[in-house]
Amino acid sequence: MATVYLALDIRLDRTVALKVMHRSLAEDPAFVRRFIGEAKSVASLSHPNVVHVFDQGTDNDVVYLSMEYVPGRTLRDILRERGRLPAREALEIMIPVLAALGAAHQAGMVHRDVKPENVLMTDDGRVKVVDFGLAKAIEATNQTRTGVMIGTIGYMAPEQVITGAADVRSDVYAAGIMLFELVTGQQPYDGETPMSVAYRHVHDTVPAPSSLVPEVPPLIDTLVAGATAREPQHRPADATAMLVAAVDAHRMLPRTTTPPGTGPVMPPSRPQTFGMPSGAQSVPQAAAPAHTMVAPSHTLIQPRAEAPEPRRGFRPNWFLVTLAAVLAVAVGLTGWYFAQPEYVKVPDLVGKNLVVAEKNLAGAGLLMRKAEGQYDEKVAEGLILSTDPVADSELEKGSTVTLVPSLGPERIVVPDVSGLTGNSARAEIAKAGLTVGNVKRLPSQEIERDKVIRTSPMVGEKVKKGATVHIFVSAGLVMPDVAGMPKDQAADFLSKQGFQVQVTEVDDDAEPCTVIAQSPKAKSEVDRGAPVMVTVARCQADIWEWFRGDDDDEDREDQPFGMVPGVIGKNVNDAKAELEALGFKVRVQRLGNGGVVQYQRPVPNSRRPVGSTVFLWQ
Repeated sequence: MATVYLALDIRLDRTVALKVMHRSLAEDPAFVRRFIGEAKSVASLSHPNVVHVFDQGTDNDVVYLSMEYVPGRTLRDILRERGRLPAREALEIMIPVLAALGAAHQAGMVHRDVKPENVLMTDDGRVKVVDFGLAKAIEATNQTRTGVMIGTIGYMAPEQVITGAADVRSDVYAAGIMLFELVTGQQPYDGETPMSVAYRHVHDTVPAPSSLVPEVPPLIDTLVAGATAREPQHRPADATAMLVAAVDAHRMLPRTTTPPGTGPVMPPSRPQTFGMPSGAQSVPQAAAPAHTMVAPSHTLIQPRAEAPEPRRGFRPNWFLVTLAAVLAVAVGLTGWYFAQPEYVKVPDLVGKNLVVAEKNLAGAGLLMRKAEGQYDEKVAEGLILSTDPVADSELEKGSTVTLVPSLGPERIVVPDVSGLTGNSARAEIAKAGLTVGNVKRLPSQEIERDKVIRTSPMVGEKVKKGATVHIFVSAGLVMPDVAGMPKDQAADFLSKQGFQVQVTEVDDDAEPCTVIAQSPKAKSEVDRGAPVMVTVARCQADIWEWFRGDDDDEDREDQPFGMVPGVIGKNVNDAKAELEALGFKVRVQRLGNGGVVQYQRPVPNSRRPVGSTVFLWQ
């Protein structure tokens, strides 16, 4: 269904597994909708034995998942290498698998494709289950047809084969097949075609693992038989129920699997020999008891040494000898005492200036070595951050103390990414050790569309490492809203903005000669020089006929009229106050960032009923 790449998330600086769906699936809208929904469900499933889903998205026709990268091997790789596993070890793998499936079942999810290929074994011994929900997502595609089964045939429950339906007990069945394979090294059924294997899942009873491998304990046979019952109602209710049974089985299995009588055998003791004194008789070996150590049969004879006669005539003066010895020891101790090195304590230098620290060390009879500086948010630049050895350590006088100066708080200069595309700017900001924040699009007549206008904080500012930098990208020209403007004013304004204006008049109930529609629509992103179609209500000769209308409202005939003054070029607030003082209502619409009236409707010096609305564009 997908190709998996090892990728680097440059925003969070972490290695991820990027799963890119095959193009045939990505082109199917039903699959994309179901896939996104399943990805959200899996992302909400936080469990240590489930491979986490970090993100999901589409890029044109590419549909992808960003997932936790798990270094290690699949359970299938381990089975290929070892053939089969001891019962306890098999359960120690199945227990975390069942815990992951149980958490999914509690959340209303079904895996639908439990198999060794979807179980990852990390280098540090952790077990992770992957690919939740993908089988369900592919069921919604145009790839599937009536009679097509989704899953892996060797692990399919009978109900999946017959009806295509799967629930939590289907996952339990697949887990039972996987346990069978772990302890026997093979699947229970094989056949020349997938359909022949599927037929046996439906009509046969899974054999006991011990029928293939006699060493398999009966507890495993019972666990496999319950999980692989042909009728779903005869299996454990879900993976959590099977987990409880697996934990009980693991607890009751012996911790060692060495058969009785096959333990280590101690080598026989070597016979000891005993020397016998001269003149002793040897003991015949035949007369010795079987369990005693027998002395050698020969006698060892050692020649006797003659003692020399002592000399006569010289007797030492023991007093002088003793005195000389005492003097020798005293001289030796005195020399040893004065030869001992002098020890001093390392002064407390943290927070001191480097020059002051060096003087303090010299005063204590110690030497200084300056190490490479380190950044620190609390200790100012140039002050001592740490020493090696630490303060109050005793050193031999003349020893060297290493000082680590502080470089002060680490600050990173915001890089200049103006003019780059949004993705290139993200990469540059992440490369600088900063975090990309919001990306906002702003209208701009000067900067090409999709190119960066500026950042916040601004280029060149120094910020903390990892600080958030927001990017503002040009949206190019944004189509202004000219609805309701007089025809000539709208055409004049759009022409000044660089558009090619075409005006069409149509019959309409709106005020004559005013814009009733425009294409492209207001606020859409457009290129400079793009053609713009403006539709206006047909310009009638008598505006009063339009205002009076076709009704018989006699009150309007008696309504007083006033002259609408020209306020173009005036401050918006001043113009509004002036018009309201004359009894008109005022509505202000924005074309740009200025505070001056650029256009108005009705046009200056027009007569309008008092209380009618005057539109101003700033």
